[in-house]
Amino acid sequence: MMSHLKKIIHNCKQATYLIEKKSIKRLSFREAIELRIHLFGCSFCRIFQKQSHIINKLVKELFKSAMQAKPGLDDSFKKELQEKIEEELKK
Repeated sequence: MMSHLKKIIHNCKQATYLIEKKSIKRLSFREAIELRIHLFGCSFCRIFQKQSHIINKLVKELFKSAMQAKPGLDDSFKKELQEKIEEELKK
């Protein structure tokens, strides 16, 4: 039992895996407890968890705004592109 607890406390690789897994789906009861125990004693993984949460939030917001944006090119870009094409065709 004690050696298992030491493995949990000193296993940052497993903790970062669980942090990322938690962002995708619900952890099992055991995984959640193991992660809590590890995070209690590991400031590096607590920082990683905060950073991971921020990154995931920003990526979701980016995809959300990209999906809401009007698809296609704006009119001024189209006009400029058309002018460049016409210039090249005249050469």
